[in-house]
Amino acid sequence: MHQTRKASSTKLPIPRKGTKYIARASSHLNDSVPVVIAIRDMLKLARTAKEVKEMIKDKLLKINGKIVRDYRESIRLFNIFEADKPYKLTIIGTGKFAFEEEKNSELRTCKIVNKRLLKSGKIQFNLHDGSNILSKENMRIGDSIQLDFSGNIKNLIRLDKGSGVFIFSGKYKGIPGKVLSIEDKKARIKFKEGEAELNCSQLIAI
Repeated sequence: MHQTRKASSTKLPIPRKGTKYIARASSHLNDSVPVVIAIRDMLKLARTAKEVKEMIKDKLLKINGKIVRDYRESIRLFNIFEADKPYKLTIIGTGKFAFEEEKNSELRTCKIVNKRLLKSGKIQFNLHDGSNILSKENMRIGDSIQLDFSGNIKNLIRLDKGSGVFIFSGKYKGIPGKVLSIEDKKARIKFKEGEAELNCSQLIAI
């Protein structure tokens, strides 16, 4: 399935002029990068969609440790994408998605955006990239966790005073900072140059 280039997410780093249609991500249209655009247009590891499909056929591509089956599969913020090497999907100051090489390639960082108690006594935690996990650990909305590719929690990163954060939306998107204080779902963030008060929904603890 395809969508028009003009209707595509402005976060995709592709020219606004060109072929009328581009590949449509399989999910989260406005917050993900389809594999074909990642490989062909961003990483420049293939020239055509056909070549991307050949890479998929040869099982050369993975998202969070799972083999890619479709060239439209969605890569979301902070997901680990394995091609010629491991990459992490991030966002830069222009508001565009970008890939950076990832050394800690067996863990992905996810923000907890919601949670609910199940009949089993476990809690289902909903994560920013659309995935979910079950756990009895004492974790809060806004905290981050690092998961291995089997879905096991390896690290809990609290969103607290002194925490390092990455800003993924708004004026300061793409910039790391440090939490000076948190009150009423707003955080005072110190950057390399200056400070700002941001909504906690705009940042991920890292």
